Amino acid sequence: MADHYYTKQPHAAHHVNEWTFELKNRVFRFATDSGVFSKGTVDFGSRVLIDTFSTENLPEGTVLDIGCGYGPIGLALVYATNRKVEMVDINERAVHLAQQNAALNQLTNVTIHSSNLYEEVLEKNYAAIVSNPPIRAGKKVVHAILADAYERLLPKGTLTIVIQKKQGAPSAQKKMVEVFGNAEIVAKEKGYYIIKSVKEKE
Repeated sequence: MADHYYTKQPHAAHHVNEWTFELKNRVFRFATDSGVFSKGTVDFGSRVLIDTFSTENLPEGTVLDIGCGYGPIGLALVYATNRKVEMVDINERAVHLAQQNAALNQLTNVTIHSSNLYEEVLEKNYAAIVSNPPIRAGKKVVHAILADAYERLLPKGTLTIVIQKKQGAPSAQKKMVEVFGNAEIVAKEKGYYIIKSVKEKE
């Protein structure tokens, strides 16, 4: 079976690279490797999610980045929000890189570890969950991220995802409405949709 970026232990030969990218008016250094998502640059969808995400009206608490890859979304939010961020991914190579990238950028208010979806997350409830979901892992996995977010959020907590229209944004929005009772498209850029749901009730 071929490796994918959502493989637990990619077997692709290592090809470590390091580069810089500006996010939230700060230049970040990123180490990347083969076997991880968007290893050559911060992908456009992640950039739009980072720029769109807001802590306005959020309850106090931790932000969870699920499917964090080598870390651009979570680490940018550690820097920009002054909140604690937990970052998880099934891909152990990606987790190692994200840990390395936190150190490279001197970001300490973050916990990064392996987890298959929500199985190993550390907190019962989060102020916000963000995800650039692994589309190639299939609809079942993507919709599990959406459906299982609800019980992991504090009241007034938010789920914010980025997904391309052609890769299932309408289906994802429908699922989020089904789970949360609401799902707002807060941004559209070059076919990428940022969709946010709010947990209105306990």
